[in-house]
Amino acid sequence: MNNSFSESYKKAGVDVTAGYKSVELMKEHIARTMIKGTLSGIGGFGGLFELDMTGISKPVLVSGTDGVGTKIKLAFIMDKHDTVGIDCVAMCVNDIICCGAKPQFFLDYIACGKNFPEKIATIVSGVAEGCVQAECALIGGETAEHPGLMPEDEYDLAGFSVGVVDKDRILQPDTQKAGDVLIAIKSSGVHSNGFSLVRRVFDVNAQNLNMHFNDLGTTLGECLLTPTRIYVKAVKSLLESVNVKSISHITGGGFYENIPRSLPRNLAAKIERNAVQVLPVFELIQRTGDIPERDMFNTFNMGVGMVVSVDRNDADKAIAAIKAAGEDAYVLGELVESEEGVIIC
Repeated sequence: MNNSFSESYKKAGVDVTAGYKSVELMKEHIARTMIKGTLSGIGGFGGLFELDMTGISKPVLVSGTDGVGTKIKLAFIMDKHDTVGIDCVAMCVNDIICCGAKPQFFLDYIACGKNFPEKIATIVSGVAEGCVQAECALIGGETAEHPGLMPEDEYDLAGFSVGVVDKDRILQPDTQKAGDVLIAIKSSGVHSNGFSLVRRVFDVNAQNLNMHFNDLGTTLGECLLTPTRIYVKAVKSLLESVNVKSISHITGGGFYENIPRSLPRNLAAKIERNAVQVLPVFELIQRTGDIPERDMFNTFNMGVGMVVSVDRNDADKAIAAIKAAGEDAYVLGELVESEEGVIIC
């Protein structure tokens, strides 16, 4: 790689040496994620990871892939690139844990108009931080320059993660019954969904993002760019404490789309509207955009990052386990016999 250089390719808009510098700059961040099982560093053609099968008799691999969505536009405007990587990891690993799996490793993909090594390394620092929070290894990735396809100062970020779960411990939503309790695990804000609507509501630009709102206690931009919570540790604590029946990750589509994905057809989630601890940012979005409440609950997480179903007798113990892992939780509602999916009343 030391003598790899193409003047012709550089004139076409791709500087391979910038890619090599990016890799050197990101190595210190990636090193933070090297957990037991990591067998290879970056730079090879594939990332190697040895699964620890201790206590797992029937290993099942669980995969998840996602990106950051149009939230990334705010990073461009604010020139702040160290948090979107956390979002990218969160959107993948939070899906994986919904069936009871533990994330093992992560790979990222960054497509950019021009490779600015320091910026790429900053993006990867966020990915590494997300992996540390998720207790998984960053074992590979790809940075691709796409001159002419996107502006030089823009990029897109996507990721892919793999977890493992014992087949006998995969969560079984069919075991749920009427009367089971739904527990909300709080979100940190808008997370990484609904930003096309957010950007329309606030006509997002540098001036608007720098506006301070007393309701938020910060500027609009700082609030909206708050990274997605990573719930791996909380769910791990939960699974070790009680019999969890189902978990829903509340992403795009909000309550009405995501909660039914973890319910049998004969059951619905009955949620008391007054029980939902709606964050101020969602009240601001609804008020500014004059958005009907149902649309809010069908687009955003409204302050609820995950919804967990447990037996009524386990509710208090489940909440205690979640709080012990550093997250906040409360009773959101219960399951009832119905085919409506979600009932907010």
